[in-house]
Amino acid sequence: MGYSKWNNNAYQSRQSHRKKNNQTAFTYDKHVRSSGVVQVHDEMNPYGKVRESRDSVDHPSSLSIGVLFDVTGSMGTVPRVLQTKLGSLMRLLIQKGYVEHPQILFGAIGDAYTDRVPLQIGQFESGLEMDDDLGKIFLEGNGGGQVHETYELGMYFMAHNTSIDCYEKRGKKGYLFTIGDEKPYKVVRKDHIQKHIGSGVEQDIPTKEVVKAVQEKYEYFHIIPANTYHGRKSDVQDAWRNLLGERVLLLEDETAVCETIALAIGLCEGVVDDLYDGIDDLVDSGYDANSAQTASSALKTYASNRQPVLAMGKGTLSAANAVTDDGRL
Repeated sequence: MGYSKWNNNAYQSRQSHRKKNNQTAFTYDKHVRSSGVVQVHDEMNPYGKVRESRDSVDHPSSLSIGVLFDVTGSMGTVPRVLQTKLGSLMRLLIQKGYVEHPQILFGAIGDAYTDRVPLQIGQFESGLEMDDDLGKIFLEGNGGGQVHETYELGMYFMAHNTSIDCYEKRGKKGYLFTIGDEKPYKVVRKDHIQKHIGSGVEQDIPTKEVVKAVQEKYEYFHIIPANTYHGRKSDVQDAWRNLLGERVLLLEDETAVCETIALAIGLCEGVVDDLYDGIDDLVDSGYDANSAQTASSALKTYASNRQPVLAMGKGTLSAANAVTDDGRL
């Protein structure tokens, strides 16, 4: 819903406490594995839900950002990277002036053909609640073995079961990033929609149509971690390029996923003139030069083909305020 504010000191305090006490941020995943009761967390269950991103007194110009990641197989590291670099992402977006009022939704994708928890979707949040949502995700880690996951089911939810003020009030698109190293299926199955989202549709829907529906209200990118076995496959890359073209981002190191998301938004918002400026922003803010270069390389094709965007003002973030220890948990 996005009514609270991001507090970086409170976030870093959480991280320090977890690290000191050897605690995981993914408490629900730990609970599921210890109890043996496998089910979606109540607050991450998308069934019958609409996720909302709303303006408020504190956030009069909210901007919706959805991040849905594959939690199967080799992709299990991505949510941990997102959690440990969440503070970095929020500092860059807000204090560098990329986005004044970001509201971030996190979700997880599996395979609705085989997995027990194939879709988990949190709320749009402006504060530490987004860290809480990451902690409520079950990292199932299975997948169906067909080099496919049901990304299209997550796309359907974002297209039809989200309500975002940036688009509905101001005609400004939000952002959606899906992250995964396998292919979407060619259709969204109507029984999958009914079972996991609770919407009744008359027939299966081609994934291409769902992508078009998503693109009506989101700037949509798909990130493929290219250092995985499936991420290197040309058929996986081609399947996504057929849907999204240059908005398929090949990322050589998934630990740079937050930097990649931030730079993509900066380019679209017109606050980053080119990738060289984007690299400078990251490095000047105390981020690793190699990760900055990796993020830039992933966006090279998109940046060279994008339409010019009216530049906007940027804020500043001193390197002294950046965290060099990511506190990985």
